[in-house]
Amino acid sequence: MLGERIRELRKKNQMNQTEFSQLISVSQGTLSELEQNKYNPSLETILAIVRVFSINATWFLFGNEANEDGIIEISGEINMVDNSLINKFRMLSTRDQMEIIDIIELKNAQKND
Repeated sequence: MLGERIRELRKKNQMNQTEFSQLISVSQGTLSELEQNKYNPSLETILAIVRVFSINATWFLFGNEANEDGIIEISGEINMVDNSLINKFRMLSTRDQMEIIDIIELKNAQKND
């Protein structure tokens, strides 16, 4: 989850929560809640983290599912529906893509409840 990757990035850079939160323009309390996965970061926070720490956005968003080049490894065949969805997704703005990802994560969380 994103919280674990945020904590991992902060610790890798040997920063405390106050130092890290100041760099990405959120409060220390907000950062603490993000690291605990109480909620997902805003698009602005995600972009700040990616920019400030020069990290691969795909890794940050998807974690170990992405390889070193940021390409997501997909198991199984990609069918016509998958291909169509990927092409349509790529045409969206980054903000719209993040919104779609949030919706998918919400649906998957509901499915697992």
